[in-house]
Amino acid sequence: MNIRKYKRLAKLIRDNEVYKVYDLPGLEDIEISLTELRPHKSTTGHSHDEVDEVYIFINGVGTMEVGKKTIKVKAGDIVPVKAGAFHRVHNKGEKKMSFWAIFEKYKGRGK
Repeated sequence: MNIRKYKRLAKLIRDNEVYKVYDLPGLEDIEISLTELRPHKSTTGHSHDEVDEVYIFINGVGTMEVGKKTIKVKAGDIVPVKAGAFHRVHNKGEKKMSFWAIFEKYKGRGK
């Protein structure tokens, strides 16, 4: 499935001056979420006490905070995030940054 088809099937759950976030309905236990982060913006950052997460960067350039580390990210990079680790993405480019976040559904997000 390409991004266009994903966006036709997905539900837009956030759309503001920072980003657009789409979640794919229909999966029981796993969430596949697409974020389109606007230029020079950052996600709010968060952590999940009992849920690991994987970020897959599709396009754009920036950094990602994971715990106390800051990692440079670009298209094709994959960043695993262990449960409990604070994480936040920063778009350092002039164009939107797109990435997948894949995680087990939890209370308050998908369950």
